[in-house]
Amino acid sequence: MQSEPYGEFFLVNKPLEWTSFDVVKKIRNALKIKKVGHAGTLDPLATGLLIICAGRMTKQIDNFMGQEKEYTGTFKIGETTESFDLEQPIQFVADASHITKNQVEESIQKLTGEIQQIPPMHSAIKVDGKRVYESARAGKSVIMEPRTVYVREFELTHFKDNEIGFRISCSKGTYIRSLARDLGEILGVGAYMSSLCRTRIGEHLLSDAKELTSLIEEIKARKTDENL
Repeated sequence: MQSEPYGEFFLVNKPLEWTSFDVVKKIRNALKIKKVGHAGTLDPLATGLLIICAGRMTKQIDNFMGQEKEYTGTFKIGETTESFDLEQPIQFVADASHITKNQVEESIQKLTGEIQQIPPMHSAIKVDGKRVYESARAGKSVIMEPRTVYVREFELTHFKDNEIGFRISCSKGTYIRSLARDLGEILGVGAYMSSLCRTRIGEHLLSDAKELTSLIEEIKARKTDENL
């Protein structure tokens, strides 16, 4: 009797400074199968929920990627970087000490709902068959077309010492770094994303995710039991 084809997905808390592919590779090696992929990239400097699909569950990657995402994190105003996160050096833009909480909240309203957003140059989007971050790192300029995204919730969670804490629920394809850039432009003082954590994908929560080291140990123990 032929067994059912293997299929499984994992909720992983991506470690800081790991790429999404690093996580895929680690799980692929533990499972000892080739068909493993992730359902939505997290940048190396972001943490949080990453869904990894294996075997026949890789057919569901597009479904996972299409679901609403939720993030928490911080923006820093008065400064910016070329990548709008901490991947590139921080550059002073303007004194932001006069910015009030009310001004931030009013600016956030302009970035809520259906908006046009230009993705950051330091992103994995392909233009003319090439990842734009590769062009950016080579010092080449690429024209990025704006696209429609939907920000359902943009909540200010704290504002102190030029740091904005946020919780954002948004559609597929929304770049939080671009929201930082746009918020900085509206306020007139520049901004960048200083931290980011993905807390939800659809109905799947970060609180249900496993630490990568624990998950790998579980997979290896399971594989050992299967071989007994």
